Order: sequence, then C-alpha cells, then structure tokens
Amino acid sequence: MDITPGPLLTTINSPADLKQLTREQLHQVSDELRQYIIDVVSVHGGHFAASLGVVELTVALHYIYNTPYDQLVWDVGHQAYGHKILTGRRDEFHTNRKYHGLSGFPKRNESEYDTFGVGHSSTSISAALGMAMAAKYKGENRKSVAVIGDGALTAGLAFEGMNHAGVADSDVLIILNDNCMSIDPNVGALKEYLTDITTSHTYNRLKDDIWKALGKLPVGKNFTREMASKLEHSIKGFISKSSNLFEALNLRYFGPIDGNNITKLVDTLQDLKKIPGPKLLHVLTVKGKGYALAEKEQTLWHAPGLFDKITGEIYKKKYETPQPPKYQDVFGHTIIELAEKNDKIFGVTPAMPSGSSLKFMMDKMPDRAFDVGICEQHAVTLSAGMATQGMRVFCNIYSSFMQRAYDQVVHDVAIQKLPVVMVLDRAGLVGEDGSTHHGAYDIAFMRCIPNLVISAPMNESELRNLMYTAQLDTMQWPFVIRYPRGQGVMPEWRTPFEEIPIGKGRKLKDGQDIAILSIGHPGNFATTAIRELKMDGLNPAHYDMRFVKPLDEALLHEVFSRYDKVLTVEDGTVTGGFGSAVLEFMAKHNYKAEVKILGIPDAIVEHGTPKELYHECGYDAPGIAAAVREMMKGKVTVSQLLG
Repeated sequence: MDITPGPLLTTINSPADLKQLTREQLHQVSDELRQYIIDVVSVHGGHFAASLGVVELTVALHYIYNTPYDQLVWDVGHQAYGHKILTGRRDEFHTNRKYHGLSGFPKRNESEYDTFGVGHSSTSISAALGMAMAAKYKGENRKSVAVIGDGALTAGLAFEGMNHAGVADSDVLIILNDNCMSIDPNVGALKEYLTDITTSHTYNRLKDDIWKALGKLPVGKNFTREMASKLEHSIKGFISKSSNLFEALNLRYFGPIDGNNITKLVDTLQDLKKIPGPKLLHVLTVKGKGYALAEKEQTLWHAPGLFDKITGEIYKKKYETPQPPKYQDVFGHTIIELAEKNDKIFGVTPAMPSGSSLKFMMDKMPDRAFDVGICEQHAVTLSAGMATQGMRVFCNIYSSFMQRAYDQVVHDVAIQKLPVVMVLDRAGLVGEDGSTHHGAYDIAFMRCIPNLVISAPMNESELRNLMYTAQLDTMQWPFVIRYPRGQGVMPEWRTPFEEIPIGKGRKLKDGQDIAILSIGHPGNFATTAIRELKMDGLNPAHYDMRFVKPLDEALLHEVFSRYDKVLTVEDGTVTGGFGSAVLEFMAKHNYKAEVKILGIPDAIVEHGTPKELYHECGYDAPGIAAAVREMMKGKVTVSQLLG
C-alpha cells in the first residue's frame, strides 16, 4: 500500500529542512506528521499512542535545537517515531520493527540523531547529564535534553540522575512529558503529586504573576539578578509545595505548559535554551492525541497491531478451531484459581499489569494484587518483605526487566532464602521489540545464584503445575518460573493441578543414538523436528528437563550412559545457560559424549518476528532437525540396519 506523506513533510529530510519553515507552518507539519504516523502504523503495526502525544514536542525540539550537535535523548523510545521521521528515516519508516528494518526504538548505530540507545525506561536523565558534563569538560557549547515520561520518572534511576544533575552544574534540560500514562495508567504518590501541580490553579496563577512581576523589577546596583532569583525561589516555595520536589534537587522548575501547543512550546524552549544550568520543563500532553479512539483507550492503543484507521477496527486473526492461550493469560487466570484456595497468595508487577495479565487478579482481588510502577528493584524487595511474613508472592517481571533487579534477587531473596516466586514473562526472543527486550540472559544469570529453583514449562499444563508447586507450604526456596511471549500449545489448558517434584524432568520419547534435552517451550520445536527426522530414519530420544536448577541428575546419568551424542535446546543464551549446565554435569561425572548446544548465540540479536528470529538462531524445528542430521552424518542408525 502506497502511503504518501503530506506536502510539507515530504520536503523534510533532516531538521535543517524543518528550520526553513515559518512558525505558522509548524502547525501544518505537526498535523502531517501525526497523520503519517497513523497511516503507517495502521498498515504496518508498531507502538502508536505514545508518538501521537509528542508530535508537537518533537517538532519544537528539532526546530529550536541544533540536533544532532545538541544531544536529544528520548526515554524508553516508544514515543520516538516522529523523531525518526524528521531525521531522515521517513521513507524507511514502513520497515519499522520489521526484520532487518528500522528499530522500534532509538538506536545509535541507526542514526547520528539517536544519541543514546534506549528500550528500558528511566535512563534518559543520567545519559543526558553525562553528555552535558562531557560537553562542559570539552568546552563545547552543546545542549543536552532528556525527554522522560511521568511513568518513567517513578524509577529510582530517574531520581538518581536528577539528584546528581542538581549539583553537577551542567547545562541539561529535563522535559517531563506528563500524560498520566506509561503503557498502563500510572500509579503511586508521584502521580498524585504531579496531578496536584497540574490542577493547582492558585499556584499557577500566582506563579505567572510572580514571573511577570520579577520581569518588571529594576535590575541594577541595588537589586541584582541574584537577588531576583532568590526572591523568586522563596515566594514560589511559600505559596505552594508543588515546586519543592524538583527545586529541592536544585532543578529550576518551569511549567506546566500545554505540550500539544506548538507555539507555546517553541517560545518556551527558545527561552530555556538561553538559561544555563539544570532545568526541568513540565509539559502536559495527551497520549494518542489526534486519534479519538487512542485518546479514549490509551492502554489498548499503546501498540494495537494492524487496524482500520477509518473505523478503528483492530484486526484480529480469526480461527475456526479453539486456539492455545498466551502463556501470560494462563498465568493471569491460574494465579486467581490458586489465590481463591490459598489466602497467602499475592501478585506484584512493576508497571505491566496488562502485559503480564496480573490485571485479571487486580480487578478481582484488588487488595492482593499490585502494580508498583516502573520499579523492578522495589517489586522484588517488596515481595521479599511480604515473604518474611508468610505470604506467597508471585512477582511477575519481564525477563529483560529482571536484569534491573539482580542485586535484589541476590541480597534480598536468595541470601535470605525467602520463598518468593519470581515469574519471568517474555523469556527468550520477544520479536519486534528487539535487542533491548529479548529475555536472553535470565537462565545464565539466575543459575549462578545459590538457593534458587529455576524452572521452565514446556506447555500450559506444566506452567499451572509449576505455579501450584511453588505456592505449597512445603516449598521453602525462592522459585523462578520462566516462559516466553505468545501462545502455548494446548487449546484445552485448564488441567487439574499436580505437584511437580523439584528437579525432576520427564522422558517424552525413547530413541537410538542421539538424545535431545530441551528446557521450556522450545521442547515443542524438538517434538516437531523429531517427527520430521523420522522420515530420514533417525530416531532421537527426547527429554523435557523442566528444571535448570537443580538438574535432574538421574535423567542425565541415563542419557550419558546410553547416548554418545547429545543435543541441548533452550531459548536463552548459549553462554552459561542450560547447555552449559549439562556440560558441567558431563565433566563432573567424567562422561564422554559429543554435545551440541542450540539457543540464542553469544551476540546481540536484533528485531523481527519470533519465527524469523528462531530460524536465525537455529533452534526452531528445522534448525533442530538440521543439527541432528549434522551430528548423525556418517553414522549408521538402527533403522538403516533393519532396512
């Protein structure tokens, strides 16, 4: 489908072209940019509402600042589509999030305008401050700007950055994009605080009066600019608490202003560009601005997939037969089943109630399920604190986000041997979100920690049973359950609960000559591969190990006693992961065998559909079959001997 940008947008191949427009034309180019995002995303998919909300801010920033010399850092990057279109990637934008196409997030090796690679939230302030400090040291008159949402501001790293910015005496501007949303509605005291600032008419009226009055005061021998600044700070602090949070950190606070008013933004940014030192501009925007349905249901339209831009119909695949559910939904419904029987069960997630499906429990049991904001560290330690009081907490965090809470897993959970259930959603390759979101490393970084049980279900029934096992009173260890993004394999998934013995796998199929050891969902790829290999006269054994830690040593003794060729399959990094654990077992017990490890390679895997990425990494069904054929090359099989 041919999608044509508007007449003004067509002429803009870089911010230099944007600067040739008059201020009056900025309204039109903003409208065209917003429409172009709607047109492309409706047909090709991607994140949606976030970029619509910051169209005017994006235009104003590139209009006023000398990018890329001036450094512009976007937090997370969901909102950076307009930025990409204005910085030379308009004609490639249809490849966004596609295999070998543009990344869905700012990426340093994609464009000089992408000053810092992002994907996880709350890094922008620290990064922009580092750039500002380096510029000051080098004597460069370059500006540094961080754009951060109010949801991302809840993370500890954002406060660490602001705390340092206030004393670093560097020229950095923090733009707080306040729309009361991240992916789901924001939560916590900070949200209420920002709402107070936004709605305090008395404060805003008095503040404007003060600024106007200060502007009329004579600045000279008896009344200096320093005195005026002190008077401004003291009066602002007196009339309201609303500026204290930021100004207590020595950040000059400006706003709030309408972040969807291009004229106001341009004027304000022009003024702030002349003011040295650390500053914070508070802008109010509407997520989904310009598309009525996205404004109304912002979570649904964060990343809706393909849709009809006229009717708003979101296209969903239709099937004639029942389909397997998503693993996240199995978790979301199963935790309610368990919680109805066990009043000690709680659910915790850091800002992902919809993505993790904990929202089901939050709706049904609001006093036992909590969204704690973008605060993975807090989520883990909060869960540990509850565990000291006998609670059974299922702490659901995306695998790649759990990296941010590693210290808490070690110190607050493992060392104290607290039975927190750490549920790692989106383990393995997540697809179009790419390298910042792949759950590649959790097996490797979790299995080196003492006191942890680490498991991965091959299907929905195993997920339910692992959850059931983890909440039993007899389970007194921290328990990790990891599963991938997307669908499982069982349309009829509501199976009765059964306890799974800790560290016990299962033999799915006997065989000759070679054994496949799988962990988690890729075991289904192995099952498919085995059916294909039967046509070649090959008959691999298949073991679903279920646990990375502790390993089922009885099964492994059986494997290495019977087979001289072993293939391991996992959806984690091959460096230090499940296959490495199997090799360690083999070495410890002096077994001799040819072992090949399939999984995510020791390299950064970019974005694409999960199917494309599984194939690239070589652990889809064809990849497993090919590996078996290679290992069995030249070996006469039992089937061949029997003719």
